[in-house]
Amino acid sequence: MTMQPWFTEAKLGVFVHYGIYAVEGVPESWAFFDSVMPHDQYMRQLDGFTASAFDAGAWARLFARAGAGYAVLTARHHDGVALWDTGFGDLSVVRRTPAGRDLVAEYVKAMREGGLKAGLYYSHSDWNHPDYATVRHPRPPHPELVDSPYVSPAPGAEDPRAWNRYLDYRDGQVRELLTRFRPDLLWFDGEWERSAEQWRMSELARTIRDLSPDTMCNARLLGHGDYATPEQGLPMSAPATAWELCLTVNDSWGYRPQDGNHKTVGQLVRYFAETIGMGGNLLLGVGPRADGTIPAEQARRLEGLGDWTRRHSAAVHGSVAGLPPGHHYGPSTLSPDHRTLYLVCFDPPSETVSVRGLRNTVRRVSVLGTGTELAHRVTGGLHDVPGVLWIDAPPQADIAPHGTVLAVELDGELELYTGRGRD
Repeated sequence: MTMQPWFTEAKLGVFVHYGIYAVEGVPESWAFFDSVMPHDQYMRQLDGFTASAFDAGAWARLFARAGAGYAVLTARHHDGVALWDTGFGDLSVVRRTPAGRDLVAEYVKAMREGGLKAGLYYSHSDWNHPDYATVRHPRPPHPELVDSPYVSPAPGAEDPRAWNRYLDYRDGQVRELLTRFRPDLLWFDGEWERSAEQWRMSELARTIRDLSPDTMCNARLLGHGDYATPEQGLPMSAPATAWELCLTVNDSWGYRPQDGNHKTVGQLVRYFAETIGMGGNLLLGVGPRADGTIPAEQARRLEGLGDWTRRHSAAVHGSVAGLPPGHHYGPSTLSPDHRTLYLVCFDPPSETVSVRGLRNTVRRVSVLGTGTELAHRVTGGLHDVPGVLWIDAPPQADIAPHGTVLAVELDGELELYTGRGRD
């Protein structure tokens, strides 16, 4: 596929899970799959989905205030309900709900007018399609998730012709999204239910390249994606390719009014700083109500993250991954020219901040956001092993909420010692 420079520069995206599941505030698609509620009750939510206060422009303005460079909207989840006016079947919010609107079209237009890249989530699987549960994965990575009548037929009841009809439907919807909306990003999901060969992934990837060569895709295109998508937990080491961490503000992707376990702004700042310090993006998930409004407790957290990012923009926008673990007790980033190191200190330093293994001479250290210069010195060091850089703790007046950033200006591009010392 095609990696685009905007992606690694964006740092933050907003992941919006919006669909009929918001009517009763149940898990998106999984509610009927996991028998949280009967299938017919889940589908009756179509009758209550109004999008009566849906304002994509308001979303775009909120996301921009959060500091996001892109957003991803669930154009169609595993329940098969499309948020655009699809010509493949009638299961869409346009034809089957009181909303009666092409929400994807409004979303894409608003994001672009607001200066954000517009991504679309699309599930390979559709647990409501009559031709979906017609073949079985030969080697399922999650057998417990595919041994379901919504996913697989009984052994010996496979129907390859029906499966090919399903793939034609899936490919037709993807072509619609590409030709109507030219998404900057396609975020695929549901890939675990079939093999890459069964999904015809090579052919689908070729279609995407041919119709919209600038559209990026995540790794759930099985062998043809541009970037990795770890989910709900930071990896201990960065993936070998470009990547983003997708993370919920509370514990739910969609709107769940009973889920009050929201991460604090400080916790979100930590996730964000640790992610960009490892060279990734954070894709932060929110779940709008059925009327289209984003809950205030989630909006406030987006705003709080944006406040921190604006104060420390130089350490975020245009930055690259910083120090490897062990050189500084906290995440860090580097300026594009590798000559300024940004150290994130989540807790106010009591005396000094230290950096180990730094070969460079330090020209200046200051507090990002206030400009206050900090004294610094080096102690120790012998032959190839550099001494420890000690930076005086910033004054209380310079401490930023949720995390203070120190800008360390170097005499050249960053050089680190990573050896074992003298035998």
